[in-house]
Amino acid sequence: MLAASCGLAAASWKPAKTVEFVAVSGPGGGTDQFARTVQSIIAKHRLMEVSTVVVTKGGGSGAEGLVYGGTSAGDPHKLVFATNNAWLLPLVAKLAFKPSDLTPVAALAVDEFLIWVHAGSPHRSIAEFVAAARSAPFAVKFAGSQAKDTDQILVKQIEAAAGAQVTYLPFKGGGEAGIQLAGGHVDANVNNPNENIGHWKGGLVRPLCVFSPTRLTDSAKVTGTAGWADIPTCREAGLTIDQYQMPRTVFLPGKVPSEAVAYYADVLRRVHETPEWRDYIQRTVQTSRFLAGAEFAAFIRADEQRGRDTITRAGWLVQ
Repeated sequence: MLAASCGLAAASWKPAKTVEFVAVSGPGGGTDQFARTVQSIIAKHRLMEVSTVVVTKGGGSGAEGLVYGGTSAGDPHKLVFATNNAWLLPLVAKLAFKPSDLTPVAALAVDEFLIWVHAGSPHRSIAEFVAAARSAPFAVKFAGSQAKDTDQILVKQIEAAAGAQVTYLPFKGGGEAGIQLAGGHVDANVNNPNENIGHWKGGLVRPLCVFSPTRLTDSAKVTGTAGWADIPTCREAGLTIDQYQMPRTVFLPGKVPSEAVAYYADVLRRVHETPEWRDYIQRTVQTSRFLAGAEFAAFIRADEQRGRDTITRAGWLVQ
């Protein structure tokens, strides 16, 4: 019944001109790749009757793009491609933007997070890694992408779950965090699979666990002996964090017609069903998950509250 009503609502509205895809990241970043993948699938399968153009606005850890989208109220010809930074960034930085300035449309996938160590690390399990961190406060060094952002929020949660204190070193992105670990300059990072796969293949790093409710399903071997499905979940390995994932999200500006929201949700659902989308998910080692409507709204509320709790404990919450 819901799908039928959404289809009818979507059919009553269509874009009248070129639609701007605003990627809340720098050129070549994960969100830019996400937006361009969606763009190419729409073009190939002719899922929209108008053209699309991708622009990147990644300044201020994505604040530039969020503010741009938030100040375009009433314009249904701008789609903002983001992550959970749409609701977490305003908690740690004073911005000319608030989450209610955007209208949620859909999430199409989630990025997984893992604890990675250098290949030469003496720690073969989470239990050994946690014991080392507990025994020497601040001695274990984590590299991560940005400060007070998704990676550091997870590291704070690891500290709380492990009863340990570590040193967090922020870098410009996951690529730099991966290089730091591969070079042995830090002890660990929490990179997504796609950010460390090259170093894992090269024998420079290895994963200890994944922050997912279940093991990853890709059974292909990445190294000669191990693949994604062989990595234990952090919960089963003994670290009591059930799940930590970053969604790939799409928003419209505020005050747009509900019919426009339904239209784009339907287009994105059809993108999600294509073989090209499955290829993208397999290539980037993400988990495909489509959320829209009430389900997406509930996801946002729960994720925002978890983030807020961690940010408040860390003393980062802006007043």
